[in-house]
Amino acid sequence: MWLAIKLAYRNLIGAGLRTWLNVLVLSFSFVVIIWMKGIMVGWDYQAKTDMTNWQIGAGQYWHENYDPYDPFTFDESHIEIPELLKSEISNQNITPMLIAQGTIYPQGRMQSVVLKGIDPTQKVLYLPSEKLDTAITALPAFVGQLMASSMKLTVGDRVMLRWRDENGTFDAAEIEIVDIFSSNVPAVETGQVYIPLDKLQQMIGLENRATIFTFNENFKKENTPDGLVLKSKDELTKAVDDMIKTKNSGQSVFYFILILLVMLAIFDTQVLSIFRRQKEIGTYIALGYTRRQVVGLFTVEGGMHAILAAVVAAAYGIPFLAWQAKVGFTMPVDTSEFGMAIAQTLYPVYGVGLVLATTCIVLIVTTIVSYFPSRKIARMNPTEALRGKIQ
Repeated sequence: MWLAIKLAYRNLIGAGLRTWLNVLVLSFSFVVIIWMKGIMVGWDYQAKTDMTNWQIGAGQYWHENYDPYDPFTFDESHIEIPELLKSEISNQNITPMLIAQGTIYPQGRMQSVVLKGIDPTQKVLYLPSEKLDTAITALPAFVGQLMASSMKLTVGDRVMLRWRDENGTFDAAEIEIVDIFSSNVPAVETGQVYIPLDKLQQMIGLENRATIFTFNENFKKENTPDGLVLKSKDELTKAVDDMIKTKNSGQSVFYFILILLVMLAIFDTQVLSIFRRQKEIGTYIALGYTRRQVVGLFTVEGGMHAILAAVVAAAYGIPFLAWQAKVGFTMPVDTSEFGMAIAQTLYPVYGVGLVLATTCIVLIVTTIVSYFPSRKIARMNPTEALRGKIQ
């Protein structure tokens, strides 16, 4: 086997430009597949990290009637804070949030919003809730960058807020924007106004009640309180998973085209090599090589293209992939339009498994494609092969 590897290496190097053209095509496939797959892995990691930090924590309890896509459920989606969770809320492992409908009037316009009451002292989410602990004459509130841009709001602006309490009575008050935050999660920014939890409870007449309870990694889930539904992190990030699966399916077509180019290059090279090297094949057989050994030699030659390509790909691919991991890939469109956690700049993540899997796939494909033309050697007549004639 070692002899076959040495012979295969010498034959490849001796082939000159033909070998290096194939190696270049193969190395390009290596780098592109790893880079594009790294983008998807990086997006998955980045989106879930941002959602964890800004929106869902390590999971949530929802009121059984709560539907974030149906505002008409907000009036019935509140429950008295269970005794089972109060100690964890005190320990900053859970933060309750009350959700209600409201309307604001910026620059004389009317805009429906979702009011979210949040504890100013909470530490579970990255939301700047501490900004609500501000002594001002108006009701303190903060909004996301997307909301501020669409409503043309700035820090210090005062707008009128209208809401309806538990009895159906409309009321209004002036709010002051004390902070504008920016995240990669449109779901926490678009059409949402955050105010202190106790203030919203008093305004609606729902003291000591909340809609959802977000917990962190330190919270030990035991029994789910009555009236609440446990939403795991996997459930809450399912939309991201589905989007990435769709993107991966689309990329598979591109991967197939790259692999097809590799297969075509190696196949043509092997067919041409066998046609031009018939005397050499006959010599091997005359020297005592079995037909199976000669077939193995040519198969190893084809597979060695992938090994050389891996070396070449490492030479220029590692600097390129490292640079991409540092500066990221900037999306050509505004990611806020996607409606889910997608950063404007995606940073690829390359795992050892990704590199090894790509290398193995390309190596296996090139070896198999090299084997099929090499089978013709088993049908050659040694005498005719020495004379350079095809039988």
